[in-house]
Formats: sequence, C-alpha cells, structure tokens
Amino acid sequence: MSMNNVTIRDIKTFLTEPDNIRLVTVKIETSEPELYGVGDATFTQRPTAVATAVNDYLRPFLIGRSVNDIEDIWQTSYVSSYWRNGPVLNNAISGVDQALWDIKGKMANMPVYDLLGGRAREAAAGYVHASSAELIEVEDNVKSLLEKGFHYVRVQIATPGLTSNYGSKQNKEKESKDTFIGPRWITSWIPAEKDPNLTYAHPAGIFEPRPYVRSTLKLFDHLRNKIGWNFEMLHDVHERIPPIMGVWFAKEVEKYELFFLEDLFSPEDNEYFRIVRNQCSTPIAMGELWNNPHEIVPMIKDRLIDFIRIHMSQIGGITPARKISAVGELFNVRTAWHGPGDTSPIGHAANLMLDLNNYNFGIQEYAIPPKHTKEMFPGFPEVRDGYMWPNGKPGLGIDIDENMASKFPYKDRAYGGAWSPTRRGDGSMVKP
Repeated sequence: MSMNNVTIRDIKTFLTEPDNIRLVTVKIETSEPELYGVGDATFTQRPTAVATAVNDYLRPFLIGRSVNDIEDIWQTSYVSSYWRNGPVLNNAISGVDQALWDIKGKMANMPVYDLLGGRAREAAAGYVHASSAELIEVEDNVKSLLEKGFHYVRVQIATPGLTSNYGSKQNKEKESKDTFIGPRWITSWIPAEKDPNLTYAHPAGIFEPRPYVRSTLKLFDHLRNKIGWNFEMLHDVHERIPPIMGVWFAKEVEKYELFFLEDLFSPEDNEYFRIVRNQCSTPIAMGELWNNPHEIVPMIKDRLIDFIRIHMSQIGGITPARKISAVGELFNVRTAWHGPGDTSPIGHAANLMLDLNNYNFGIQEYAIPPKHTKEMFPGFPEVRDGYMWPNGKPGLGIDIDENMASKFPYKDRAYGGAWSPTRRGDGSMVKP
C-alpha cells in the first residue's frame, strides 16, 4: 500500500464494561478498507466526557488528515481547542494517538517497539497486587504470586477499625468505638452508609492517617520476617496522609527496602518530595494524577522521583510518553507506567511497547485480566515467569471484538461511575 496517501476516513468510540470496569476504546478507520488502528482513551472517572471529546471535537477536526502525521496531529489537537492539560482532552487525544501508532506499525509491518528503535530487553518485568484485611492473608497472597513467578509485589492491608482503605479489601467491621485505634467517628456524610442499594465504583468509607501508617508498618515488618528479603515489595500511599506525615513515613519504611513507595504526596504538594529526598533514600514513584508533561519535567530534572508513574492515556498517549521517558533516561529516572485493572487492555499493550524500547524501563504494573476482558481484546499481553511478553504482531498487537463489546454496555452507577469521597472521622474529605 502507498504510505503517502492513506487518510483518516472515520473515528469511532466504543464504551464497554466487560468486567465491571468502564473502558473507552477509539478506532480509526482509514481510506484503505482493511486498515485501521485502535487506541485506549479510558478515563474511568469521566468516560462519557472523553467519548464526547472524541466524537464531537477530534473526529471532525481530523477526518481527511494523513495517518502519517502523528506528531502534527498530536500537537494541533492539543493546542487548537484552547482547552488543554486536562484528563478529559488528554485521554481523548491518547485514543487517537495510540490508534495512529497502531496503524503506522501495521503499514510498516512491524511492532510499535520496532518503529521506536527496537527492543532494549526481551520482556518487561511486571508487578501485581496482594492485599487483604489480615496480615496472614496478605502473606499467603504474596507467597501465591511468588510461586507463579512474580518477583515484584505491591502490598496493601486494611486498617483495623476503619471501613475503607485504598487498595485493600474492605473491613467487615462497622463503626469502631475504640479511640486507641483512631478518633471516634461522628460523620454521617457517607452515602454508602445511607443507601446500601446504590452501586459505587469505589465505596466510600472512613480513613484516618495515623492508624493507616501503623498498620502498614506492621505489614512490612510481618512480610520481611515471614517471607524474607528476596522479593521486591512495593506500596501505594495514594496521597491520603498529611505531607509532614508522609515525610516521616518515607523515613520509617527505609529499613524495609521497598522497591518503591508510590504517590506519597498529591501533585499540589510536589515540593515536599524535596524534603523527603534530603532525609532518606526510599525510592519514590509518582505521577498517575499528572496531566501535563510540564508538571513532570522539574520532578525528573531535580531527581525528586525515581520512577515515572504516569498514566499514559492521561498525558495524551505514546507520543508524549516517549518524550518523557527520554528525559527520564538523561537523569537516571526509570519508568513505571500506571497499569491497574482500570487500564484498558489496549493501554497495557501500549505500555509494553515503550517498556520494551526504553532503556530506562523500571517496572510495569500488571493487572491479571478477567475472563470477558481478555476475550474482548484479543492480543492482550501474555505474562510468563513474572514478565510481560510481546506477541510480535504489527502495530500494538491487539484488537477489539466489536460485537462482544456491544453486549457489555455501561451499567448505571452513582456519580456516573466516579469514586465517592472517603472521609475522616470528623467528615472532612480525604485526597485524592
């Protein structure tokens, strides 16, 4: 086929929820009847807004453009709206950007990592999650994952006496009256407590910083004593504790030799990372709430983080991600692209393309795909021996079953699928 005359004929979006996770997929059809590309635009908190941005704004703007002009399409889409740097537009652009890289790989008959310069490694080491409400259960989960070949495990535990903890199974207890655990709850501002019939993407609950850090330190101590030091342990704070407590926590966990401590502070508190760097050597990962590449550059330049933890679709796709990675390489900051369960399989495939190509790759978060999700997206990256492996197919190496996608429409959820607020005992909201 001629590479010079292929144009964008149409852009479609698919909104599907195969395993209780809302996904947004973009498909670009070209002037070549059999040539198309797919991209990830998933923003689970505001998926319909992303679809609107694609359908009503990017689609009419891009129809007729050459599929070869990926850089110019990204730049013009980013600035022409006068509405930039936000997660809605960035995810919309990401869907287009990834689909164009998929098309270019198919036209060249090579995987995207070859388009970027080829592989720097055979496969990408991945980490998975182990969590529970009990120490022994987390321990058993970690052992099970190690037996399956994983070497890197993120560990989380529920806080005794509290109803909600990010990244862990919910406690079964209701309200705690034990003031030695934490302040007594007085709030009635928890919707899930008022109406248990509502469906929440992430149910609200009570969180208190001090009990959380105590239970987490206890978990680290337990796992190092019971399992040992021969596996890599990770943990996600998810920006939920006061900054000065975060500084103290980073110092306290230093002795447990974490592979990294994630999202210690919110983006509004980036300067606190400088204090942490001056006081301890705990490796720091950050970035999934960053939208603008310009937010990231100072953090890399000043070596305030050790792992670039951005969500690729949230900063606009492969085109900006590869540039950010290149900056990281110059400052010895490694990549750790965001890749939880609410990342589309196409997003995982896009992550893998850069994981294989980037010299400064660090680790890749991996979500073991549920049955329907794996079936809907043929080509989902395979995991063996704790590594994500490419399938060697042209482009991103993945597709979407459109007929199957139509059978799993979005379910009605509270707040349109957004998380409900987690609160402290007095009713005040907890970040993020």
